[in-house]
Amino acid sequence: MNKSKYTGKTREDAIHQATIALQELEKDLYIKEIETKSGLFSKKVEIEVATKEDIIEFIKEYLKNLIKNMGLTANIEVKKREDSVSFTIYTDNNAILIGKNGKTLEAITTIIKQVVQKEIGTYFNLNIDIGEYKIQQQKRIESLAKRLAREVAKTKIAAKLDAMNSYERRIIHTTLAENPKVITESEGEEPNRYVIIKPKEE
Repeated sequence: MNKSKYTGKTREDAIHQATIALQELEKDLYIKEIETKSGLFSKKVEIEVATKEDIIEFIKEYLKNLIKNMGLTANIEVKKREDSVSFTIYTDNNAILIGKNGKTLEAITTIIKQVVQKEIGTYFNLNIDIGEYKIQQQKRIESLAKRLAREVAKTKIAAKLDAMNSYERRIIHTTLAENPKVITESEGEEPNRYVIIKPKEE
């Protein structure tokens, strides 16, 4: 990853130098303190700084190499939001990258998040999708949640869903958060954690 190093008498001084040199606000920089050297009469703090663009380019290249090693070529579309960055991958065989029930996609996302966190020393909010699989999956889960909520409200009998990952469970909870007739709860232990839709008591 392309990173720049800056040294100052204090961390704040080093960051100030970084913001001037990179023409970026501090909130848009990813700062990792490398070393603090203290002499008898002086102190120096060295930081390593990456911009959002540096991180995006690193992720794109990492993904391309990862996919190339799987025998595929990919186009990657990037969408930047204020608090996150989305990467949508398009290949001639999306099914391989998605995997059964999205397991390969989940593994790729976990790898990227861990590699980026190791590089910059902090969390970077990113989302990876393959051929809009997650968008279609989200619509399917939202539709399922609404249909089951109607049944639960009508019969007053709770519905237990199959085991889901945290992303899928969050879709259920968010979809039904404002529903006045049901409540949702997650139960069980990972990786078999699931959602129960219950009728709301009158």
